[in-house]
Amino acid sequence: MGFLTIFFIGSGLAMDAFAASVCRGMSMRRLKMCPIAVTALFFGGFQALMPLLGWCLGVHFEKYITSIDHWIAFCLLAFLGVKMISDIGSESEETSITERISLKELIILSVATSIDALAVGVSFAFLDTDIIMASLVIGVITFVLSFAGVCIGLIIGGKCCKFAQIAGGAILILMGIKILFEHIW
Repeated sequence: MGFLTIFFIGSGLAMDAFAASVCRGMSMRRLKMCPIAVTALFFGGFQALMPLLGWCLGVHFEKYITSIDHWIAFCLLAFLGVKMISDIGSESEETSITERISLKELIILSVATSIDALAVGVSFAFLDTDIIMASLVIGVITFVLSFAGVCIGLIIGGKCCKFAQIAGGAILILMGIKILFEHIW
């Protein structure tokens, strides 16, 4: 799998964290670098860790499903993309964020926004993917977008949350279709 594909998958995966970060920024009254950096580090760190965990799970089952691996990758990415788009309007992310976010809440939010990366990691096990590079790219993209998301949330409010989820879902669906077509033809 090429860098550009991983970049787009990472961008799609990061949209949940971006949307949550925008909402986090909306709950802040003023620019504070420490909470912004901590939020971005948690989101980026969990997004980098989850594909590794998923890849480890996938490697153990690779010999059983290599003939259908492209279908699995397509189904996982398409499911996650559709889920991201259909979750628009869910206010669980917005209502769980306050001016002072606890470590427990930040961990829960980080896991919730990176669960899809676990499934992508499983699909990476069946594709010829350098998992370390892929995880780092996903983590860095998520860190940067989360950092920017908090700042954007401070500036413009909640107008970006829904668009970010739609864009992220669409990117994941398109990457799934691309993987399927590459393996079929």
